[in-house]
Amino acid sequence: MMSLVTDAQKAGRRVGLTSDEIVITGGNPLIGRIGVRGAKNLATKAMVAALLGETPSVLRDVPEISDVDVVRGLLEVYGVVVTSTAPGELQFDTSNVEKAHFAEIDAHAGSSRIPILFCGPLLHRLGEARIPDLGGCRIGDRPIDFHLDALRAFGAVVDKGYEGIYITAPDGLKGANIELPYPSVGATEQVLLTAVRAKGTTELKNAAIEPEIMDLIAILQKMGAIISVEPNRVILIEGVDRLEGYKHRALFDRNEVASWAAAALATRGDIFVEGALQSELMTFLNVFRKVGGAFDVEDDGIRFYHPGGELKPVTVETDVHPGFMTDWQQPLIVALTQANGISIVHETVYENRLGFTKSLNDMGANIVVHPQGLPDVPRRVARRDFEQAAVITGPTKLHGADVLVPDLRGGFSYLIAALVAEGTSTISNVGIISRGYEHFIEKLAALGADFEYEG
Repeated sequence: MMSLVTDAQKAGRRVGLTSDEIVITGGNPLIGRIGVRGAKNLATKAMVAALLGETPSVLRDVPEISDVDVVRGLLEVYGVVVTSTAPGELQFDTSNVEKAHFAEIDAHAGSSRIPILFCGPLLHRLGEARIPDLGGCRIGDRPIDFHLDALRAFGAVVDKGYEGIYITAPDGLKGANIELPYPSVGATEQVLLTAVRAKGTTELKNAAIEPEIMDLIAILQKMGAIISVEPNRVILIEGVDRLEGYKHRALFDRNEVASWAAAALATRGDIFVEGALQSELMTFLNVFRKVGGAFDVEDDGIRFYHPGGELKPVTVETDVHPGFMTDWQQPLIVALTQANGISIVHETVYENRLGFTKSLNDMGANIVVHPQGLPDVPRRVARRDFEQAAVITGPTKLHGADVLVPDLRGGFSYLIAALVAEGTSTISNVGIISRGYEHFIEKLAALGADFEYEG
């Protein structure tokens, strides 16, 4: 547990957080206007893609979050010159890419899992890639086997040692036919970043098609890649000899938007999220409306608010896009503790993502987690062996408590629960939240939250 706290403190300091706990007094609705910038799940991958370009790249709407800081540090270890050219804008000069040692990579990677995505670009630029032990949020196994199997399919040689993984491509990388056992976002990104400069054509079946994947494909196409998105989750990539740099504005962070929307619903508040777009949020908006929330779509963002009356129970099954994202269910569960009736959330993506509900129960929620899922309940999403289900009975009065942030989305969910609860809550390990939520302390203040925080 101590290592989690240490990682969070380091992450927090990188983005200006100097305290590792926040004290929240609940009972006030969140009301006001905030903005979101580029998605964590796109910006960090776009930064890695810059390694493939022979000329400088420029990425706009980059969020100030610790995951971005981690990737920037890793790029600089490899000799990339990263310059902040304007607020929220980074330029990447890759003219002097060089090799790095395990110790350097490990020191900058911290608990991030992003180094695995450096493999393809580094193999093309340097002929080798070194990957230390990988961390990330503790929400499930998240094995890297999909990544390593894909790299082997391109002709890479993978050697595992005590320091980590050493990958080479003695005969170069060649196009491959790859079918993923699951439409993994990370493995799809791995294939894209590797195939664009491999010799020949790559066919990827059962690919992830999240909006962030489509935005990464748009970036690679700007760089000179030839990529076709076919029906039925098939992506074709024709390898090219050279890629140039790109100029791109990152897709907005739909996970952050959904989190603030859930906060508006749970606190009976009214939040306008500038930068949010309807098209990438349609699945979430449908569920938001079913629960009893209201929203107004404007040209510059979306207003999320509680229109009054009782919230309604729902049944939700997480799934890959275009399904209901696993990242959305944790904040939503807090709102469902205030719904009148029994809600069910089937978690089908990560096997440990419902562990955060224990602290919600300590705050007064009535949530029963079924570790083996609920196999007899009618389902739209195919059941997976490891999935879990949460049964939420509401409404329940939440009360203040001392809680420790377990992971990124669970941590933000605790913020929402504390804002709903009667009394005062102390939330520790909040540096983890800075991994994916830009300036969340300032945004809480702008929305009228009652809290104490020494930054």
